[in-house]
Amino acid sequence: MTTYLVTGGAGFIGSHVAAALQARGDRVRILDNFATGQRDNLRVADGAELIEGDVRSYHTVREAVEGAEFVLHLAALPSVPRSIRDPITSNDVNVVGTLNVLTASRDARVRRLIYASSSSVYGTSPELPKREDLAPLPISPYAVSKLAGEHYARAFWALYGFETVALRLFNVFGPRQNPDSQYSAVVPVFIQRLLRGEPPVVNGDGTQTRDFTYVDNVVGAFLASCVAPSVAGRVFNIAGGRQHSVLDLIAALSDILGLTSEPTFSPSRIGDVHHSYASIEAAQSALGYQPAVGFSEGLRRTTDVIRSTSEVGGR
Repeated sequence: MTTYLVTGGAGFIGSHVAAALQARGDRVRILDNFATGQRDNLRVADGAELIEGDVRSYHTVREAVEGAEFVLHLAALPSVPRSIRDPITSNDVNVVGTLNVLTASRDARVRRLIYASSSSVYGTSPELPKREDLAPLPISPYAVSKLAGEHYARAFWALYGFETVALRLFNVFGPRQNPDSQYSAVVPVFIQRLLRGEPPVVNGDGTQTRDFTYVDNVVGAFLASCVAPSVAGRVFNIAGGRQHSVLDLIAALSDILGLTSEPTFSPSRIGDVHHSYASIEAAQSALGYQPAVGFSEGLRRTTDVIRSTSEVGGR
């Protein structure tokens, strides 16, 4: 039985990864400080070992990695706006924390570490689709911190021969994504507002595009990255490989829910990128990655879960 450490395993994506590992019979250990993770999320990975602690403590991380063969590093302080408001804490968690996880994993002789990076590292680079060989131009402290983690991961492979893979995740959505945080992603927020009969609030004019990626696709990429040959030191885009505007998203959700509400508009947020769209050819070739759940089906699954668990949806 293989042992996996999932840092941030009580979070949105981390809990899905932990549940998938648990479902196939692997031994799962979760490290989370619950700064953004939710204890309720742990129910889907029943039987996983929990270490409550912070990646900013090397000693805590060293304890957590002991005996693990693979480390899936998803612990982070997410959100561009949060990082703009408090860049120091974002750096401490996302850079110092990542360095601790890398160092502890190397010291514990972990076989491979998979690092959750972000599409935000591309920043203002105008070329579409985004390819891994484009020069990153991050424009927020969050994006800078995720790029720093990538560089550290690559350096650990080059210097120490410690196998690392970095996945640049594009606009992940799905069940268990918190709609109530001030830093929430647009999909759960829009669903909740539509269910309440409230207009979705769009930052900007709604023509900005995103490569929305259903969470099950991301889980598959993490699992594949653990075993794919000849990928150490590399970085891969993980996305749906399609471009959708925010207005397209609202129209799709309105159709699925059978509810219509005209959006209201507010100023664009500082640090936001206008267009995001990924080339996923490298991941398809090296990891065997395929976005098995498309945009529409992913939205349908997400709305079904939110509607079934929301008070406004008739719990």
